[in-house]
Amino acid sequence: MSEAASIPFSETKAPESPDRLNRGALRLVDISASTMANIGPAYSFYFGAGFLFLTAGVAAPLTIIVAGIAIALLGNTLSQFSRVHPSTGGFISYVGKTFGGTSAVTTALLCGAGYIIAISSVLAICGGYLSIVLQYYFNWNVPWVIFSVILTAGAIMMMVRGVAVSTKLAGLFFGFEMLVLVVVSVAALIKHGGHLSAVPFEPSHITNGFSGLAAGFPLAIYLFIGWENSAALAEETGNPRRNVPRAVFLSIALMIVGYILYAYATATGFNYNVTALGSAAIPFINVSHDVASWLALLAYIAGITSTLGVLISAVNSQSRLIFNAGREGLLPRWLGKVHPVRRTPVNAIYAFVAIASVIIGVWALLHLIGGDSGSMSALNFFVESSTMGTILVLVVYFLSNLALPFYYRRYCPQDFNIIKHVVLPVLGMIAIAVPVYYLVKPGQAAPYDWFPYAALGVIVVSVVYAVIVSRRDPGLGDRVGSIIADE
Repeated sequence: MSEAASIPFSETKAPESPDRLNRGALRLVDISASTMANIGPAYSFYFGAGFLFLTAGVAAPLTIIVAGIAIALLGNTLSQFSRVHPSTGGFISYVGKTFGGTSAVTTALLCGAGYIIAISSVLAICGGYLSIVLQYYFNWNVPWVIFSVILTAGAIMMMVRGVAVSTKLAGLFFGFEMLVLVVVSVAALIKHGGHLSAVPFEPSHITNGFSGLAAGFPLAIYLFIGWENSAALAEETGNPRRNVPRAVFLSIALMIVGYILYAYATATGFNYNVTALGSAAIPFINVSHDVASWLALLAYIAGITSTLGVLISAVNSQSRLIFNAGREGLLPRWLGKVHPVRRTPVNAIYAFVAIASVIIGVWALLHLIGGDSGSMSALNFFVESSTMGTILVLVVYFLSNLALPFYYRRYCPQDFNIIKHVVLPVLGMIAIAVPVYYLVKPGQAAPYDWFPYAALGVIVVSVVYAVIVSRRDPGLGDRVGSIIADE
């Protein structure tokens, strides 16, 4: 059987008349743009570059290159799965089909928890960043929560209307931010052309050597979160076995090149001054101001469109993961319902955003109870929630890499390749182990010191719940991955 052929599922039965999404509504360009909008280069680089330079030093671009290689290894795993079994369930379907119903439910809960916690950071920062821009240009002091509610409501309306409409809007936002990032970067390099240097690419200039690179590695990985977006859109994509893998690698490649350019331009704009880079709130904005005030305005606007693009594309794709889990009975079945006309997973979208909003409310309440209301900024919440969410998402990445060789040996033995299906996923697991270690190692400041225990608690609860559900429903394992995108 070739990689493009279907896998026989004689042992599996799909639920009766499962709700299907709008099949064939998207093209390669649509899912690629949506994936890169989910990554949100302006959104990610604006809020991550300062810390990246602080930890890795002026040679932060090297950290980005290493992180890009690690993400490409993960991209191989997702692509190999998608070629033979395109599924809206993504990692949930692949891990579950490999290891059984208990692992499927566990992965569904970890995926849901990790992505919802991470998306709550986007809900907060979309309003928080707009509040910062309006305060800077007009001296308006409007609480960020108000903007977050308005922008989130607008994004939900677009997502419910249809995947083609919302995906194209996210792609438009991405196109604008990408243009601005490239123009500002090139302009900065031209302005400082007299003292361009290869210093940012020299390993000797990484602060504290390997430990400095490793310390910034988790954040560099976070810059790429969203690279897996296209897999969840498989059911709505024409020829997903071909287009999903292409979108994965195209998105990763463009983001690696883009981030290297932005990081090099930023380091050059600061004259390779690590102290100044680390102390700047948003270094890229400083660089744009240095080039031209009108470019700074465009850079601010690009930040707004980027956060909106991330919000739309992330909720679009990630809500489809829990939609599919509900459709297959891994999670409550009401999550697996679609709009009767627009064929969008409305219940999953509403649940996704509602739970993320509750997380923001609980976070704010805990700060009030603790008497620390002064730290209730959107940026503060963004850093905390994105860190917590990333821990759980990395666990899912690890499980997916672990599943790949077993999956191919069981279902596609004639296509099994020692390099693609063993060596590369093992390297992917090793690459994931580095950011996980630095995210959970002892001695971190509060609240990051208790995040590992919270993540462990989520994992334990997920496993216990999965065991109970699997025992109550013996046919659960057979339904996992039963709904294939193009069948």
